[in-house]
Amino acid sequence: MDRRDFLATLAIAAGGTLPLGRALASDKDPGEVLYDLGAAAPGSVSLMHFTDCHAQLLPIWFREPSVNIGVGAQSGKVPHLVGEALLRESRIARGSPAAYALACLDYVESAKRFGKVGGFAHLATLVQRVRAARPGALLLDGGDTWQGSATALWTEGRDMIAACRQLGVDIMTGHWEFTLGAERVRQIVDKELDGRIEFVAQNVRTADFGDAVFKPWVMREIRGVPVAIIGQAFPYTPIANPRWMVPDWTFGILESGVQDCVDAARKAGAQVVVLLSHNGMDVDLKLAARVHGLDAILGGHTHDGVARPVYVANAGGRTLVSNAGSNGKFLGVIDFELKSGRVHDIQYRLLPVFADLLPADPAMQALIDKVRAPYAARLGEPLALSEGLLYRRGNFNGSFDQLILDALMQVRGAEIAFSPGFRWGTSLLPGETITREHLMDQTAISYPRTTLNNMTGTAIKAVLEDVCDNLFNSDPYYQQGGDMVRVGGLSYTCSPNAASGQRISDMRLGGKPLEADRSYKVAGWASVSEDVAHGDSPPVWDVVEAWLKARKTIPAVVPEQPRLLGVDGNPGWLQQG
Repeated sequence: MDRRDFLATLAIAAGGTLPLGRALASDKDPGEVLYDLGAAAPGSVSLMHFTDCHAQLLPIWFREPSVNIGVGAQSGKVPHLVGEALLRESRIARGSPAAYALACLDYVESAKRFGKVGGFAHLATLVQRVRAARPGALLLDGGDTWQGSATALWTEGRDMIAACRQLGVDIMTGHWEFTLGAERVRQIVDKELDGRIEFVAQNVRTADFGDAVFKPWVMREIRGVPVAIIGQAFPYTPIANPRWMVPDWTFGILESGVQDCVDAARKAGAQVVVLLSHNGMDVDLKLAARVHGLDAILGGHTHDGVARPVYVANAGGRTLVSNAGSNGKFLGVIDFELKSGRVHDIQYRLLPVFADLLPADPAMQALIDKVRAPYAARLGEPLALSEGLLYRRGNFNGSFDQLILDALMQVRGAEIAFSPGFRWGTSLLPGETITREHLMDQTAISYPRTTLNNMTGTAIKAVLEDVCDNLFNSDPYYQQGGDMVRVGGLSYTCSPNAASGQRISDMRLGGKPLEADRSYKVAGWASVSEDVAHGDSPPVWDVVEAWLKARKTIPAVVPEQPRLLGVDGNPGWLQQG
């Protein structure tokens, strides 16, 4: 689809609302019209926000989830909406480019129609346009930036640090960054960010005396207005990722620490106070109700693309909570209108980054080409042809996850396989060739060793219950991980709304009930154990690569999903998905 046809479709789908309606009659480039935000209100200051790009420098395919179930107070609410429910809440028409960016519906057809999303060269063009219209606007990076690709792993994040400096990131916080290890993170923050990017995290403290490891917050002036940005790193890093990588640091939500930073910033004269968070949106929504004085929480971790932010009431008024998706697909733009030294009104827009509409910034593209050049042949090596859609995202399983599980079971000779519920990982359309780069997009971590263990049926159930509680605990402060562990070879029933320890039932292997005391051979990878990480078992990418090369063509993969109970009618579940 060419650019003008693209905009015509968008304008029709959106009912011709501005600026989309102007696009058809304008002599300007359609992309310029689509991304024209207009002038901000007098006296406004602006921020830009992206998060969870997972080191994706190039435009990609990325299918959004068909299963994102909310429980407790969050059942049926943002961000736990998928499909038509998500589009209704976002006021977006099915079949539009915005629907393609935000939802999983009609994914393959829409992808072929509207093209790839993201890419730092295209994001750079959009950032420059926003800055031209909103002088002084700060660019905030919510973390999960230095991990998620082969080149980021092989360069220990150097490719992404160079790209973020070129992009003009001002302030960031972190999560997967810490899996480079404490020493490497300190080296980057102290030397390689070169004072141009501030790394803030109020909730990372030393284990001995509780001293701040990083700056808790920073104050910047935008058009004469003091703006405070408080950092909130992922609070459960030592649980979701290896503790031994950050042995001398503690994490946690530290709600009182957030309030202390807000109070200190206000006392120092801040007229706008924002939390740059990697908590996950459910945690941010609870936090926003319990901390006062925050104007906004710009969140990450859960990869939710939220077109219409949520306003949360608290003792100080209300706080805007948003999340800007993942993989460089979106740029959030937030305008704070001030009166008498306080925020009077907020305007928020989530802009999809369509690579076909935003020309690549030449300087950023040159940098990307340079950092990728030494690895080009290695990245581009073909492994197998995929006949079906490959994707990861969703509460329980994705087709690329299933491919990894199948490879683990067959290569390692296991009856059952576990694969982590990582939310990152790009997609492939039917008929595309799986390259080494695509495989690394799913597996590029610093602790990739595979495992093969004997586990009893009781132990297997305990693992499933524990991970399920991390995902579906009704108290967001106890949601400590990613999506549900992916399971191969074993069928089971899951009741997300049940009590802790009672969500998993009817576990079967080959149609036969799992026996509590029998031992089963279970393959896995990404163990947080230091012994495994420094062992000699093969990394997961070697296992899967060998399996793919031996097959050459991979028929359409159907991910194994658990039977779900108690969620009929939940708008976070597309039953056909």
